[in-house]
Amino acid sequence: MYENPSDLLKQIALGEDSVLELKSIEFDGGKITGPHRDGMADELAAMANTASGVIVLGVNDKTKAVDGLPAEKLDAVEGWIRSICNDLVVPPLDCLIRKMALPNERGQERNILRIDVPRSLFVHKSPNGYFRRIGSSKREMKPDVLARLFQQRSQAGLIRFDEQTVPNTSARDLNPQLWRRFRTSLSSSDDRSFLDKMKLTARDSEGRVRATVGGLLLASDAPEAFLSSAFIQAVCYRGEERGAAYQLDAKDIVGPLDAQIREACKFVERNMRVFAIKAPQRIETPQFSLNAVFEAVVNAAAHRDYSIYGSKIRLRLFSDRLELFSPGSLPNTMTVESLSERQATRNELISSLLARCPMNVEAPGSRRHFIMDKRGEGVPIIFSESRELSGKFPEYRLIDEAELRLTIFAAQPPHRLHENLLRRRT
Repeated sequence: MYENPSDLLKQIALGEDSVLELKSIEFDGGKITGPHRDGMADELAAMANTASGVIVLGVNDKTKAVDGLPAEKLDAVEGWIRSICNDLVVPPLDCLIRKMALPNERGQERNILRIDVPRSLFVHKSPNGYFRRIGSSKREMKPDVLARLFQQRSQAGLIRFDEQTVPNTSARDLNPQLWRRFRTSLSSSDDRSFLDKMKLTARDSEGRVRATVGGLLLASDAPEAFLSSAFIQAVCYRGEERGAAYQLDAKDIVGPLDAQIREACKFVERNMRVFAIKAPQRIETPQFSLNAVFEAVVNAAAHRDYSIYGSKIRLRLFSDRLELFSPGSLPNTMTVESLSERQATRNELISSLLARCPMNVEAPGSRRHFIMDKRGEGVPIIFSESRELSGKFPEYRLIDEAELRLTIFAAQPPHRLHENLLRRRT
């Protein structure tokens, strides 16, 4: 948008609109005194909530004159804008900030700061509320408009969230070694066509090729660099309570989703106990079924709501249980009670890509050849194998309609099982 300086000048001459904002910067010595930080944050968030746009600092919005910014203060203004994007807008904004020179009405070049604000994947809140742009001004969104925007951004109308393009990305952010594994004998031999047909890339509203959410999650080395919450936070505790003093092991598990699934299962395998008895030969009993753990982690990675900013998958390991928290409510008309009987997919693209990833976990009892199985067998496996070990059915619980928690109970040591059996007989 307005990549040519002459095009930008023509638009400045026409004045502000839905995709252009002009601002003068006022100084008092070395301090920026205008506009107010909160007001600037409102403008940035309003544009991100509406459409991709440009904010130009150093141009008078009333006279449209290119007043410019002192060369020695350009870095300070850039830092001021970055701190506003990071500290006053929730979730933080990732904008492209460029130093440029534009001629004023006398033909003299003046320094300006150009801020490209992409249409965001998320809904942003600024210090004075939730705003959007209507023409050349910002307006606070009414509750019904805000609710509709949240719904649109989470599903993008008829386009699922995992198929949406991610601002400031390109096909170069995808690792060819990762996306080529999805090719089959029927796939297009042309890389550009293949990436588009697989929805690993798509064109944004301005016609630029961007990586999609699903493309980054399965075909980039570090999806968390673009989607900051796209990782698994794993912690193992000494006893039955949560607390930093009781931590035995902790790891933020990052990388493409199939690698996250593998490492999460390894984390559980490394930290869980294995009980052994001789009867007469050695019999080992693990605390948790790795097959059930694998199915649980796959479900969490495949079906979580990636549109919720700041919420990651949380894996908690205790002496008596395993807890797995997955961001988002249940999709469609699913309920906690119907999980073992019904099937619903929030992220079709992610699920289809995981269904092409070879099985990468040593899960005793699993007959999987690929990570994802679309037949809906995951939850029944979690229930049956966990109950066989612990004697208890796992429990699903929806927390505040924003997070699904799965609790898998640990197997008891053999001597406790024997004591319980004797207690029942007496």
